[in-house]
Amino acid sequence: MILHAVYREGRDANLPCLVWLHGFLGSQQEWEDVSGHFNDWPQLRIDLPGHGKSADITADSFAQVDKLLRATLLSYNILNYWLIGYSLGGRVGMYHACQGDNTGLCGLVVEGSHPGLVDENSRRERQVNDHRWAQRLLNEPLKNVLNDWYQQAVFQTLNNQQRDALVAVRCENNAVSLAAMLMATSLGNQPDLRTVLKQLPLPFYYFCGERDEKFRAIAQSLGLSPHLITGAGHNAHRENPGEFSTCLSPLLRKLIEETP
Repeated sequence: MILHAVYREGRDANLPCLVWLHGFLGSQQEWEDVSGHFNDWPQLRIDLPGHGKSADITADSFAQVDKLLRATLLSYNILNYWLIGYSLGGRVGMYHACQGDNTGLCGLVVEGSHPGLVDENSRRERQVNDHRWAQRLLNEPLKNVLNDWYQQAVFQTLNNQQRDALVAVRCENNAVSLAAMLMATSLGNQPDLRTVLKQLPLPFYYFCGERDEKFRAIAQSLGLSPHLITGAGHNAHRENPGEFSTCLSPLLRKLIEETP
């Protein structure tokens, strides 16, 4: 089984493929405004399990999501690639990068993503919280749940118009599929990846909005200097796709220039 994805050939077939991973509630379309700035590169925009046209595909663990990701890459014969992921997509990307046999992975870019909770009590608390959200998704009108979801502290920089726009787009999702994916990839179920991430033998960049104080601090806890996107909060690539692209491009080019 493979995930639904949209593949775009690049003008330079020798460049590694840019593999885009969206966040919870999103789809591959989330990256459209950014990916258009990278026409030289082959690109694959993936719908994660429970989302977009992968809504009928389920996964019960990070390991299973990673297995689906690997099968999808193989099905497109993608042997050299960057993973670029936002929020949940970034967590999937970090998990993938920390597993063995990643010879084709050229680099990792995450945006507003958590490397994992450090203690068992925090993990249990997160599992309980995500279970509560999952039950709401299963039992309440999706619009009501989403209105409350975007009132969480991490989204405090959004104005009412931005919240309404996100809710309108997200209401197209399947609530049952979302609930299943939320539980499978709860931060409470994710291993703490900090130690492995600090030892990655490949480029690892962390992006976040300049107003996203929580994830700026998380980047610094990893020993990384986050690349800040001006005027943006948690969903930086959506709020300022032009600057996100402008910031990403030289980082990708740097690897090509340094490759013998």
